[in-house]
Amino acid sequence: MGVGILTTYTQIANISGLHGLLVYTLCGSIPILGFAVFGPIIRKRCPDGFILTEWVRHRFGVVTALYLSFFTCLTMFLFMVGELSAIRGAIETLTGLNALGAVIVECVVTTIYTFFGGFRVSFITDNFQGACVLILIIICACGMGTYIEIDPSKVGPSGLLKANKLGWQLVYILFVAIVTNDCFMSGFWLRTFASKTDKDLWIGCSIAAFVTFVICTLVGTPGFLAVWSGDITVGDENGYNAFFILLAKMPRWLVAFVLIFCIMLSTCTFDSLQSAMVSTISNDVFRNKLHTNWTRGLVVLICVPIVVLAVKVADDILQIYLIADLVSAAIIPAVFLGLSNTYFWYLRGIDVMCGGLGALLGVFIFGTVYYHSAREGGKLLLIWNGIYSPEDWGAFGAFVIAPFGGLVITMAVAGVRILGLYLYSKITGKPFTALEKPTQVIYVDEQERETESLTSSSNINITVDDTFDYNQDVDKKVV
Repeated sequence: MGVGILTTYTQIANISGLHGLLVYTLCGSIPILGFAVFGPIIRKRCPDGFILTEWVRHRFGVVTALYLSFFTCLTMFLFMVGELSAIRGAIETLTGLNALGAVIVECVVTTIYTFFGGFRVSFITDNFQGACVLILIIICACGMGTYIEIDPSKVGPSGLLKANKLGWQLVYILFVAIVTNDCFMSGFWLRTFASKTDKDLWIGCSIAAFVTFVICTLVGTPGFLAVWSGDITVGDENGYNAFFILLAKMPRWLVAFVLIFCIMLSTCTFDSLQSAMVSTISNDVFRNKLHTNWTRGLVVLICVPIVVLAVKVADDILQIYLIADLVSAAIIPAVFLGLSNTYFWYLRGIDVMCGGLGALLGVFIFGTVYYHSAREGGKLLLIWNGIYSPEDWGAFGAFVIAPFGGLVITMAVAGVRILGLYLYSKITGKPFTALEKPTQVIYVDEQERETESLTSSSNINITVDDTFDYNQDVDKKVV
């Protein structure tokens, strides 16, 4: 949880009230349980992996893994821009000073200690982050309860406690957006693969989902508290800054105290993103053959455009996240079809890539038709008009087209490919193998019997071994 939660959740609350806020917090917390559901499956398919792209490499091949790695790095790039933009907004709103120096210092500090400490230091800072979030919530709750005056006459007329059309739209938009986007967060996968047991993973994910829901709901309430105190209006263009607008009315010592905690939160989040990006680039692109320091150096260079965008361009932090969400909604569903060896064993990397890219093209075509303008269709890919207007169904349509269009195009491309191979086999007389199921390997254990499909389409010779070291913990016989 970085400083971004202090802006995005308040913005939704200011636009769609309590309804929109609860939808956002539930859609942000429930998908965390997905790592407990799919994590053990993927770890069994790829016991030596540590991020999602490693399983994709085993299942779909090198090119598809690089394709997913590109969009993974793009997502983390956007999240890093969003995080620095959020802390910049916090500093400038609370102090009136130019935040460029503070942003640069944060990048330098996190780079130094992640350079020497690696991912382990990110685990350590996460503990500080958790403590900082709780202390920040307590301090701000006490401060706002003491210094903020609410006008009861504004509560009812504001309509922020009523259900609304936008809130119902967000049930679908935000759930699809977040559940797919979480799959792009390499930091989450690093923690998933690092969990000691599947039970520990379930416990950790359950606690995380509950705590995320509670904390994000609390930090979003200033979105309508600021309306009731008369500082902003419903749907205000400064709604994303509602938390800091209310905080600025408090004593300066309290403001300084909260600002320090905000910087700590931002630092802890930024170092996780840096570590995850280093892991992704090092493993997926260079296959760990390039010294890690060179990869870290590359991440340092990437920080330069991130700082420039965060300081000079990025203002709407929620829009930054939504761009990443739309990309993930198009890419991820087709990839996860590969987990099924019962129904989708015939899918190949080309099918998945065409499905994801085709879905993005489908969003552009939909936007062009819906808005009667190719320019507006391009803007829809960037969620240019946001998701704020209940009368504008463009964003809702985009998040429908992205996942379902991707799945349809994936299956269509697979069908065309298989038909082409069938015709080729008829013409040349060669055997048609596109629909043959891969050879099965059965792992036999005293407590469980599992069947795993090998993902290679070539003929494989399997020899019987006495023991099979599986997941580094259990000896299993291979039959």
